[in-house]
Amino acid sequence: MTTVVMTLALLAGCSGGQDDEPAATPSSASATPTATTPTPSPTATTPAPPPASRIREVPPAQWDAIVEAGMVRPECPIQRREQLSRVDLNFIDFEGRTRRGHVIVNADVARSIQRIFDHLFAEEFPIRKMRGVEAYGGDVAKSLAADNTSAFNCRRADQINAPFKDSPHANGRAIDINPLENPWMDLRCDCWTPPARHAERTPGPGKILENDLVWRLFDREGWIWQNIDVPDYMHFDTGYPSRPFGGS
Repeated sequence: MTTVVMTLALLAGCSGGQDDEPAATPSSASATPTATTPTPSPTATTPAPPPASRIREVPPAQWDAIVEAGMVRPECPIQRREQLSRVDLNFIDFEGRTRRGHVIVNADVARSIQRIFDHLFAEEFPIRKMRGVEAYGGDVAKSLAADNTSAFNCRRADQINAPFKDSPHANGRAIDINPLENPWMDLRCDCWTPPARHAERTPGPGKILENDLVWRLFDREGWIWQNIDVPDYMHFDTGYPSRPFGGS
């Protein structure tokens, strides 16, 4: 969740289906029988696959919501819509259903995120939710409490512990995955955020452990897991201070 601590310290898009909804599949039309046409025997049909993941511009309405939520301000490193990309993704939820969500990231990490989450979908790694933090008014605490997987957020001054310009989240080069299952130790209160129910690093649905599938996929792409000296099990970033990503 956190941006890097050097001191130890929806709008859904206008197209593509709503987030957290089942991934859309095309419906098949059947012929209408007539008095002279016998009704065809029912035949089994193969369900159409869910729509593929894709990278696209942040829709204007969503950008407006991001700005209105205070996630873009003069002191933040992201100032223009074209600096970010929206990655629309399929994921498997904790009930085994295919869902559609998205993450907002820096444009230079979008393809890397797409590759990683396409693989996680194929491996059926469970994810609770996946939507932009503007859906929670830019409030990182509310997003974490909802077990929301998210990336870009230039957090308010009372919610950060890294300088805005250097922050991986503020630059869109960090992602928090399943916060409830992978909590963070907040030194400001010496407490787990979200609560400590899943703080123990034992295998479980949606949890991230060193050298497991999630860790290996991000590591292969050049990302770093919990890049601080306190536990932050949900968090991957591309380095601190955040700089242009060297991957493709």
